[in-house]
Amino acid sequence: MKTFVLMTKLASKDASLVEIGAKHDRRARSGQAWLNRIKEQCPEVNFIAHYALMGYWDSMHIYEAPDEETAAKVSLLTRSHAAQVESWLAIPYERILKISEELESQSGE
Repeated sequence: MKTFVLMTKLASKDASLVEIGAKHDRRARSGQAWLNRIKEQCPEVNFIAHYALMGYWDSMHIYEAPDEETAAKVSLLTRSHAAQVESWLAIPYERILKISEELESQSGE
């Protein structure tokens, strides 16, 4: 399984305070509906953590999926629940160290 990070923004930068407030009032219900839809259409996805953020992005969801196509499905399904969505592949730091060591050993040949 690969690890992915899904970043979401609930309202566009042009949204009024009333629109933003309404989205926050419905957040729990909407969030559960979103999670149910992901579980139904992508049962192989395993969520690791969900975080609310204080910054440009409103939330971050860390999950495992078997491949990039499944991660794309998660992103596409999320678009109806958020104004902006961005997905990232997350590679464990230990794996990056191993890749770096492999590259160094290959360049020494």
